[in-house]
Amino acid sequence: MKKKAIMFFLSMTLTVCIFAGCTRSADEQDGLANTNKIDSAIKNALAAEDSTGYVYTGVGPITEEGGSLKILAQTSNYSYVDIENAPIVLKIFEEAGVSPQWQLFDYDTYAEKVEPLLSSGNTDADIIKIPDSDPNQVYIKSGLFVPLDEFFDYMPNFTKWLSENPVEKAELTAEDGHIYYVPGLNVADDYQPCLMYNQVWLDKAGMDAPDNLDDLVTLLKYFRDNDMNGNGDATDEIPMSIMKEFLPYMFGPAFGLDLVSGFQTDENGKVIYGYADPEKYKKYLDFVNGLYSEGLLEENFIGLDRDTVISRISEDKTGVAFDFSWAMSMMYSNVLPYYDGTEKTAFVGVPPLSGDSEGFYVGRNSLAGMFGVNTGSNQIELACKFLDYSMSEHCQDYYQWGIEGESYTLNPDGSRSYTEQGNNNEWLQKFGINPAFVLPADQSVEATDILVAPWHARINGELRQYIKDPWPEIYATGKESDTINLYMADIQKVVDECAIDFITGKKNLTSDFSDYIDELKALNIEEVVEIRQNQYNRYLKALK
Repeated sequence: MKKKAIMFFLSMTLTVCIFAGCTRSADEQDGLANTNKIDSAIKNALAAEDSTGYVYTGVGPITEEGGSLKILAQTSNYSYVDIENAPIVLKIFEEAGVSPQWQLFDYDTYAEKVEPLLSSGNTDADIIKIPDSDPNQVYIKSGLFVPLDEFFDYMPNFTKWLSENPVEKAELTAEDGHIYYVPGLNVADDYQPCLMYNQVWLDKAGMDAPDNLDDLVTLLKYFRDNDMNGNGDATDEIPMSIMKEFLPYMFGPAFGLDLVSGFQTDENGKVIYGYADPEKYKKYLDFVNGLYSEGLLEENFIGLDRDTVISRISEDKTGVAFDFSWAMSMMYSNVLPYYDGTEKTAFVGVPPLSGDSEGFYVGRNSLAGMFGVNTGSNQIELACKFLDYSMSEHCQDYYQWGIEGESYTLNPDGSRSYTEQGNNNEWLQKFGINPAFVLPADQSVEATDILVAPWHARINGELRQYIKDPWPEIYATGKESDTINLYMADIQKVVDECAIDFITGKKNLTSDFSDYIDELKALNIEEVVEIRQNQYNRYLKALK
């Protein structure tokens, strides 16, 4: 069982000076202003009772008066999915008795576009999907979101869920003791990102799936130099199609690094920042730069997206991919021209690569997309009711299975089976399955196992043993969050830019890497690591 929940060690809330004439600091004044802002929002909401006297009990409709809610959220990560008009999403609002006014930002640029919007407070949305998990309580401290526990009388589903999930409740409890967000849930160990090979190409090459970096290089060169798709042209093969964001997943562990989380601990419990490790990270960059120099990592890997990868696979032009395991049979294998539903003709997931260290895959924290209610909303009560209804077990059933008779059928023994169209991933995505971009949806291993090919479900089970917990999401104290907010944006910018420069050869690892490390130190990475160490120590203490 994962131990990540107890990671939240809540600190004492800020003491506000109550004596007349006492001088308040700027932080105290901001905190008091935010408190007043929240108190005002609560008073206004409590004064806005349903005029019909209708009592919401956790099932739809949430009101007899109807109405609409403005929702700031994210488009689907599938470019062909119109998530706001997906039948599953429409069904939720129909049963709730309210209509949505969507303010959707593109999936790939959501954080980039929404963070400044939230920072400025320039949004009139009632419900907002935050761009991250707010680990440093940036949005909470700004007073932007309503403390939902003040409205638990209107949230029977959420309060029941919290009582049944004390681990997640602890994770969601902020430094001030309030709960501000309704989350979706990830599957943490299943269907995680993994390495995949075209099994037909492997068999044609007479090779097994590599389990180490050296054998991978050998295989990629073979794929590059031979007519793997048999079209008579030995130059149109792209040996490996890896999106930029998956490079740390694929190669970091082989050097003992969790570059997905960034922070990790060594065998002695000492916290390190992987991107500042002077030896392991340099070796990682050197290896990936070697792939790039050999033409095994394509020149335009920075701009590669999933749609392009799928297109290449459909044309039988690439042999290696790395993506969430879901893609294995649902997006990659099923578009191969010769796929017959069997493992022998598929893109097959395999164990992680080893190098200087034994390989592993980085899992996910359970808490997924977080939704909060804007303190500036003039219908906070309705927004709280809708969030509560939208995360109910009834709605989760829609998110995971869809609608009976359309996406699935009920068998005589009580089990379910997806319909023929439900087994078509493109159709199912358009139908709105797992609409986590706009609603607090939980993922389901059971529903996924039935949906994917049987061989895919088996491989998922086999790969589970290689999943390693990510860095725990620990709420920072006020002082810690101030420091992290001050330093990490600049640190992350340097890390991202220099990673590309080192991989593409724009920066030289021999002459420029020490300058890169010095730059991170100048940006106070050592102070950030010290904070992470203190947080990790609190986490260990809580576990005991």
